[in-house]
Amino acid sequence: MSKKEQYVAAIDIGTTKIVAIVGKKNENGKIEILGLSKAPSKGVKRGVVLNIEETVNAIQTTVEDVQKRSGILFSEVFVGIAGQHIKSMKNRGYIMREAYDDEIQKEEVFKLIEDMHKIHIDIGEEIIHVIPQNFIVDNETGVKSPIGMCGRRLEANFHIVIGQVAAAKNIEKCIRKANLTVKDMILEPLASSDAVLTEDEKEAGVVLVDIGGGTTDVAVYYDNIIRHTAVIPFGGNVVTKDIKEGCSILQRHAEQLKIQYGSALGDIAPEDKVVSIPGISGREPKEISFKSLAYIIQSRMEEIIDAVNFEIQNSGYADKLAAGVVITGGGALLKHLPQLMKFKTAMDVRIGLPNEHLAGSAKNEINQPMYATSVGLIMRGFDYLETYKKSFNAGVKEEYVKPKVAVVAQHEEEEEEELKPSVQEEEKIPLTEKIKIMLSRMFEVEDQSIK
Repeated sequence: MSKKEQYVAAIDIGTTKIVAIVGKKNENGKIEILGLSKAPSKGVKRGVVLNIEETVNAIQTTVEDVQKRSGILFSEVFVGIAGQHIKSMKNRGYIMREAYDDEIQKEEVFKLIEDMHKIHIDIGEEIIHVIPQNFIVDNETGVKSPIGMCGRRLEANFHIVIGQVAAAKNIEKCIRKANLTVKDMILEPLASSDAVLTEDEKEAGVVLVDIGGGTTDVAVYYDNIIRHTAVIPFGGNVVTKDIKEGCSILQRHAEQLKIQYGSALGDIAPEDKVVSIPGISGREPKEISFKSLAYIIQSRMEEIIDAVNFEIQNSGYADKLAAGVVITGGGALLKHLPQLMKFKTAMDVRIGLPNEHLAGSAKNEINQPMYATSVGLIMRGFDYLETYKKSFNAGVKEEYVKPKVAVVAQHEEEEEEELKPSVQEEEKIPLTEKIKIMLSRMFEVEDQSIK
């Protein structure tokens, strides 16, 4: 290759997991993920870093691992930001130009965006993104890109994302302590949208709902423009917590129950199936019916969907969303969630996988809802470099001999004892076909990483 290959690295600091990921762009403009590593996240609550030490350790683990796997060393990363402190507002700005006949330059658009960064916001807050929605040149409205047009007055409507300074500083501090620098901070729902939404969906009108462990991120698009962003301060973890408390069992068993046998629809869960949970420290095992488990999950998921519905109404585009809802994030894997979502929102629902713009051999392993944000951060990273024509500090390290291992590395604790379903009638029937299929689907990923 004549020109130096451009690599981009990103870190997704989530409530349940921290992911380090590195990728490059191939000749067709598709993105190839060269390595991805994830570790459990313990220092993050609801998308906000609370324990810096824990978070730094997890970042270092994944970064070292992904550098070894991909053979690429990097000192800069793109990071995602979310959390309930995120809010968005609309604003409008303009500049008057000297000469009418000169074409509008890229620099002038940048200046307009720069001006927006100076608007008055509350103490302790900072602007994370200024996104131009549409431009107006001398009363000519609805201009998508004004570069090259002539006119005296250049005006634009902006979508501005604001977050707490402290939250952003903590993320930066974690990255710095892991001996890296933050190239840019990116709002997570925007990253996820890039990874899972198609251009057609963004044009027709769509809501992206990224259900993570600690937060549920929402982004509303219409006519290819981002119209609304929000972060709802609860996600999959509250479901686990409810199961834990409702059934009086351990956290890890509750999580396992949710993943293996959970369903978002109580009405269609089987009446006669129960699952046996090992008792705490040698006590009698507990039996929990599939139906009561599903009802616990359903009531909590409905609460999350109500909050999403509220944001959709808030955006002002509720009646214009022809493409409906796309759910992604780890929470999107919950059985029957699309059906519940469809019922509650009266919109079309699909599960979003981050394969829209992926290429290369690792495509299938990374094509899971939980990696949507990570893949999106890489895409946003390339966009950032192209827009601002900046270079990214990363290169291939020769002495790394790439080990022949799966791309996705997991740093998980030891596997828990398997939970066995049983049936209330005395006869012990084997796992039903349905559960077998579901389990195989759930554990496909782990299997690949073990091989």
